[in-house]
Amino acid sequence: MKRAIFPGSFDPLTLGHYDIIKRGVTLFDEIIVAIGVNADKKYMFSLKERKGFIEKAFEDEPKVKVMTYKGLTVDFCKEIDAEFILRGLRNPADFEFEKAIAHTNRHLSTIETVFLLTAASTSYIASSIVRDVIRNNGDYTKLVPDSVRVK
Repeated sequence: MKRAIFPGSFDPLTLGHYDIIKRGVTLFDEIIVAIGVNADKKYMFSLKERKGFIEKAFEDEPKVKVMTYKGLTVDFCKEIDAEFILRGLRNPADFEFEKAIAHTNRHLSTIETVFLLTAASTSYIASSIVRDVIRNNGDYTKLVPDSVRVK
């Protein structure tokens, strides 16, 4: 079985994330959307909310599972027997950042990183932008799947 993890904080899940996951299921037998837990980070949405957004968005896709983890991503990959890390690239800055992480992960393990370019229609969307739109009472619904709604 080809299992990949798609790691991130998903605060919140965006249409860009959604697109990468939907396209990733055509490449892998299973994708674990892996929500990293970082005690030093301030999140807009609770871990339970973020997990719920993703689970609801992919409730009809049996190849997508959602898990949480702490620590190094490569250690989590080993723990759940995932051979691949899936990442999306929006722009050259993402590439440089992700390349450094991929090289480090490859140095620490045998895990391969697979990059997908984001769709042109979602390449401008970042979770930080969505959070800013939400904080300022803007229409964030055009940037996220229907499962992501502020209460």
